[in-house]
Amino acid sequence: MQRIPDDVLDRIEQEHAQGITSSEILDLFAAHGLKFSEATLRKYVQLGLLPRSVRVGRKGKHQGSQGMYPVTVVRQIQRIKDMMAQDYTIEEIQREFLFVRGEIEELERTMAKVFDALKEAAKERRSETSGRAIAQDLSTAEGLAKELLAKLTMLEERLMAQARLSRGLMSSKQAASS
Repeated sequence: MQRIPDDVLDRIEQEHAQGITSSEILDLFAAHGLKFSEATLRKYVQLGLLPRSVRVGRKGKHQGSQGMYPVTVVRQIQRIKDMMAQDYTIEEIQREFLFVRGEIEELERTMAKVFDALKEAAKERRSETSGRAIAQDLSTAEGLAKELLAKLTMLEERLMAQARLSRGLMSSKQAASS
């Protein structure tokens, strides 16, 4: 199956750390000869397979705003396309795979915003004795947050592996009974 290479995805994720628009997503797939439409993107979002876009204001007078997706959405789309190529239905994907990937990524973005705000507030109190204690506590909390995200990701991966194994066993039983 044709895919967007990992090195291209890594570069895109670095270049678009702030997010990626729907037209950029579609252009990326088209540039690699892969079919993917705006309608499919909207459908995946509505079904909860992909996170919703966030409205972000454009710089400049009267420029309005645009919807930005987390750049990791491209990898998620590829995973969905890969699973569908392996004959998984949308319902199976919803139920057994990717069911919390978007939420984990949203949690990671939210925690990053919280830590950025707390770090900024802590900078103002550095000279105070309590400021150093706050900075230390903040560093400890950030480590715990990273640990939590790693643990949640590991749990999701284990559940996904279990679901794949279970599906594989069901497929082999069906093949044996035919």
